[in-house]
Amino acid sequence: MGIIGIDHVQLAMPAGEESAAEAFYSGLLGLVRVPKPEPLAARGGCWFEGAVQVHLGVEADFRPARKAHPALLVDDLAELVGRLEGVGVEIRRDVQLEGYERVHLSDPFGNRIELMERLA
Repeated sequence: MGIIGIDHVQLAMPAGEESAAEAFYSGLLGLVRVPKPEPLAARGGCWFEGAVQVHLGVEADFRPARKAHPALLVDDLAELVGRLEGVGVEIRRDVQLEGYERVHLSDPFGNRIELMERLA
């Protein structure tokens, strides 16, 4: 018996900003917005799926996660970074880790996101 994976990552967001979340997570990162289950829908926020699941939940006293973050694996970091920079998203380059190219950025709410690509 043991942990076998991560089902989803949840980040916080301010109330009423679902359209900004969708523009970023679907429009820029390419995840698909999926309906929240009915018992949870009234809480606000939104869920996204692709190779990973990212849930954004409304937090009344919202403060962005500036250190804690999800690290999302991508298959063409240069293309994605170019697309993000093209619409004004600030990309922060960091010390590289062996076997990976990586960058950091913030979602529309200031939550830190890491994008990583495995090097061949």
